[in-house]
Amino acid sequence: MKFTDGYWQTREGVEIQYPIDVREVREKDSALTVYNAVKPIQIKGDTLNGTMLTAEVSSPVPDVIRVRWVHHAGRKNVGPHFQINVDENVQAVIEQSAEYATLQSGNLTAKIRKAPSWGLTFSYEGRKLTGTAHKAAAYIKDTDGTPYFREMLDLGVGEQIYGLGERFTPFIKNGQVVDCWNEDGGTSSEQAYKNVPFYLSSAGYGVFVNHPERVSFEVASEVVSKVGFSVPGESLEYFIVGGKTLKDVLNNYTKLTGKPALPPAWSFGLWLTTSFTTDYDEATVGSFIEGMAERRIPLHVFHFDCFWMKEYEWCNFEWDTDMFPDPEGMIRRLKERGLRICVWINSYIAQKSPLFQEGMDNGYLVLTKDGSVWQWDKWQAGMGLVDFTNPAAVEWFQSKLKRLMDMGVDCFKTDFGERIPTDVVYHDGSDPMRMHNYYTQLYNKAVFDVLEQHRGKNEAMLFARSATAGGQMFPVHWGGDCSANYDSMAESLRGGLSLGLSGFGFWSHDISGFERTAPADIYKRWVAFGMLSSHSRLHGNETYRVPWLFDEESVDVLRSFTELKSSLMPYLFSYAVEASEKGLPMMRAMLLEFPEDPTTHYLDRQYMLGERLLVAPIFNEDGIAKYYVPAGKWTSLLDGKTVIGGKWVEEKHGYSSIPLLVRPNSLIAIGNNDQRPDYDYADGVTLHLFELEDGHTASATIHDLNGIPQATATASRKGDTITLTMTGTDKPWQVVLRGIESVVSAEVAEAQNSPDGVRLMPHGVSGPGSQSQTIVKVVL
Repeated sequence: MKFTDGYWQTREGVEIQYPIDVREVREKDSALTVYNAVKPIQIKGDTLNGTMLTAEVSSPVPDVIRVRWVHHAGRKNVGPHFQINVDENVQAVIEQSAEYATLQSGNLTAKIRKAPSWGLTFSYEGRKLTGTAHKAAAYIKDTDGTPYFREMLDLGVGEQIYGLGERFTPFIKNGQVVDCWNEDGGTSSEQAYKNVPFYLSSAGYGVFVNHPERVSFEVASEVVSKVGFSVPGESLEYFIVGGKTLKDVLNNYTKLTGKPALPPAWSFGLWLTTSFTTDYDEATVGSFIEGMAERRIPLHVFHFDCFWMKEYEWCNFEWDTDMFPDPEGMIRRLKERGLRICVWINSYIAQKSPLFQEGMDNGYLVLTKDGSVWQWDKWQAGMGLVDFTNPAAVEWFQSKLKRLMDMGVDCFKTDFGERIPTDVVYHDGSDPMRMHNYYTQLYNKAVFDVLEQHRGKNEAMLFARSATAGGQMFPVHWGGDCSANYDSMAESLRGGLSLGLSGFGFWSHDISGFERTAPADIYKRWVAFGMLSSHSRLHGNETYRVPWLFDEESVDVLRSFTELKSSLMPYLFSYAVEASEKGLPMMRAMLLEFPEDPTTHYLDRQYMLGERLLVAPIFNEDGIAKYYVPAGKWTSLLDGKTVIGGKWVEEKHGYSSIPLLVRPNSLIAIGNNDQRPDYDYADGVTLHLFELEDGHTASATIHDLNGIPQATATASRKGDTITLTMTGTDKPWQVVLRGIESVVSAEVAEAQNSPDGVRLMPHGVSGPGSQSQTIVKVVL
């Protein structure tokens, strides 16, 4: 929200008060409280009839500093509130002098200027990150008397801002006005399903505004050298998040707001759905599954969209027995084929649903101010909204899901959660303006919790559309209603990369687009992109998404990329584990891996899949890929060709190909199973070593299906000697040396040439926990 008229003037009718004169700085409990007058105080009489703005500076976890501005502290602070994790052992170091007060947490320092006027700067290991000074922080009365608090933080020359949730607008947020307000707006506008009031700066820090209500960001848009953010009310709280690297910043941010859970390994396979408004029954579903099997396309999850329930009754959580007369038997038959089952739900209860009366009678639905049940006719006729602030309503809602899980349902697509009214009353008295964005957190948490209780840890996952800060704890999220064209394919990726820079580890999208039906060309290009994403789902609106309805080549393309993803699971699952431990996205914007290369700061049509694989989807019918390769010698995983980086590359690809490059000095674990995503990744694993440079080491960790490290492989090179070590497994393993002309000698290993390099088969592998080492002399 803009309060100024250009740089010099205030908008007509707006009153702004700035902290100017620091009257006192108090130190208590490893925190600083700064009392600021909004005018210079020269005589005692100046202290009368004036405003004081209070800034509290503290640290909840190392390398994170909290700033809280308060005008009138006596105002009731009605929830909800974001979950903030606090390290009780954090010790902030405070120092004071006549001119400055500093608070240091880890390597992050806040420096408060006391005189001649208020100022606050943040630095990490002595390097300035950002700051605020005169005419930045402010208490404001809008033209209608509504109070706001605003902050403006410095932007350096050339500094770029990213994140703020899953945003489909330009990747770099500079110049944009971003209102964090969840809306069901598709993927082609400034509206977003997943609004997260956190941004990441190319200068190496993050800012989290700790408010679930509407937060309005002016990113180099009101003042071009500042990021401004404002909220209505008498206070404003934000956190500066530091770290040595951008990865460390995301790690620290998710320490504060929650780490992503680790999704089950089976969820990384291919998902097929009924689509939305198509006609289907058990015979239709069976024909899809039979068709995939006949064409040898591995299929792992089948999803039933909305019409598994009776029309006008969403949600009643009951199968439409006209279409599915034997749901328990059907699920059993599908699971006998090795499939997992997902069903669509949302948190809305239509008036025709038998659950509406039950929810109304027991106080489980959100009310209007006069005590009536809130209802409208959008989406479902007469629908009400489950009140997740009522513990009894949560238990009631979960009980319906438990019955489905008892039938064999494995997970739920938690659709919607954005159309949340603000003229309502919640059971716990929550502020409806703050609940608008936060509602999705309670909704997804209720579903995730019951899945985890019923299925166990690392077996719970959602397919969720809406989210806010902290929503990363309940994966997986998908990008919403995209269209079947290349523009929408690109905007979907842009949104996913923004979400990944907002603390979310896992993300998916509707392969070939949700709205309308893609031509075969787009279907095949989107399949390659979709199968090289965190999670991979074929889904549409009015038409089915099975490949043979497009053309026969689509069948081959889907089969080959599905098999590729399954074979890459030892590698991919290791980065899923990292996402759960460090809050890093599996699909990474290039700048996250190459912040020192300024070209990567602008890239939003390619990404790193994990730390070592570069993916560049193709967004045109000509099959032309134009993408940037950072410095080093990179290798195509698909055909073994190499490219020297530090430049842009343009090349033409058929439908069975995509730019999929391996970073130099990489050890990529490839499994022995291309039919399933969930298998023993250490059994028969092949380690592919790419362009290992002299003096460098490459490593790979192989996990079991619970995310526990099962084996660790390392390769180090000195001159023409490469030492390979595998620790922790008694399973057979092999190594392929990519880019090696030949092997002169290999200790305790048999070497033979193969189409993709020199293949080594080590001898002498012993029991679990042991170490097997091979020393190889090579000709480069």
